[in-house]
Amino acid sequence: MSSTIWSVDDHLEDILSAIRPLDPIELQLPDAQGCVLVEDVTVPVALPPFDNSSMDGYAVRVADVAGASEEFPAVLTVIGDVAAGSDGLPTVGPGQAARIMTGAPLPPGAQAVVPVEWTDGGTGGGAASTMRPAGQAPEGASGEVRVHRPAGERAHVRARGSDVQAGDLALAAGTVLGPPQIGLLAAIGRGTVRVRPRPRVVVLSTGSELVQPGEKLAEGQIYDSNSFALAAAARDAGAISYRVGAVTDDAETLRSTIEDQLIRADLLVTTGGVSVGAYDVVKEALASVGDEDVPGSGIDFRRLAMQPGKPQGFGSIGPEHTPLLALPGNPVSSYVSFELFVRPAIRALMGLPDVHRPTARAVLAADKALTSPDGKRQFLRGTYDQEAGSVAPVGGAGSHLVAALAHADCLIVVPETTTSVEPGAGVDVVLLG
Repeated sequence: MSSTIWSVDDHLEDILSAIRPLDPIELQLPDAQGCVLVEDVTVPVALPPFDNSSMDGYAVRVADVAGASEEFPAVLTVIGDVAAGSDGLPTVGPGQAARIMTGAPLPPGAQAVVPVEWTDGGTGGGAASTMRPAGQAPEGASGEVRVHRPAGERAHVRARGSDVQAGDLALAAGTVLGPPQIGLLAAIGRGTVRVRPRPRVVVLSTGSELVQPGEKLAEGQIYDSNSFALAAAARDAGAISYRVGAVTDDAETLRSTIEDQLIRADLLVTTGGVSVGAYDVVKEALASVGDEDVPGSGIDFRRLAMQPGKPQGFGSIGPEHTPLLALPGNPVSSYVSFELFVRPAIRALMGLPDVHRPTARAVLAADKALTSPDGKRQFLRGTYDQEAGSVAPVGGAGSHLVAALAHADCLIVVPETTTSVEPGAGVDVVLLG
């Protein structure tokens, strides 16, 4: 362990300077969700690709319905049905109308669509409320429709290209593909896209005292919560995460487990065995992994000027120089460390321009002053009230208080040089959203 005390910012900068975004690959649309687009996508075909009706009704010529009213309806001959997906469209001539469904192409000759509610629906009676199914002409109807209101040019017609025009930029490089973006890509006919894949993150917890949830606790044992919390946090950050629960405190076992996991990892995260004494197992296991010929490889164990989360490790491991972050075993320390260091690393692997959580300035709402150790940047759990612009601390300063963490939605940042924050003072908060 180096004797230097690192600042939070220097440690993060060291991590980010070593991380390279993953190489782009071509993926099918369903697999590209959550990935970052690496190329601009332009629109090959206009959307919609043809003029189409925005209503169920009748496609008509404007002149034929000019001046139509309930008292003096325009009587038009119905020449056929146009459904969505129709081809071989009928041509609408003078005095004629075609029944048309929403989304169906506007037939040649027609200039507007009259909604079915403005007509008798072909029944010869009063105003219709719905279109009758195709081919079901009402008893006694003569294949005519009475139109009770005029329609202007292009009424209820969605123009070709009114959504996007061919050649338009559909999505810019750097866009994260969520459901609406996947929908747009499908709508313009793209089956595959070039993206940076979601990083594969392997989370390993260490500690002989750890038991998996659902099993029985013996004397001196605790449940392994870290691997669950961190695997979930990695997934939440956009990664594909793999959880390896509770490796015993044995350097050989730990080393072989890590080596086995390298095959499916773009980033390795260990938690536990990081305080003085127990550190030995992680340190011992990872001491000899550095490649002599490669500067900067191997794992460097450090002390950071922060609370919680002072002990940290970072480096690269294995033939591919896979980055590894060693986090403390304390549940809150490990989660805070994840937010500060691992999440930005995951976002950098994805090739996102902004790797940081949003921050806000808030007024401290507390009963008494917050104290903080001199020379350390402290991160306290808090709940942020956006409307009031205030933040309230949750739970105490202990780094083991998992329950408080579960009720927090932000971290309150107390700078290194501040030892006390009075109620009503302004503080920076990191929003965990």
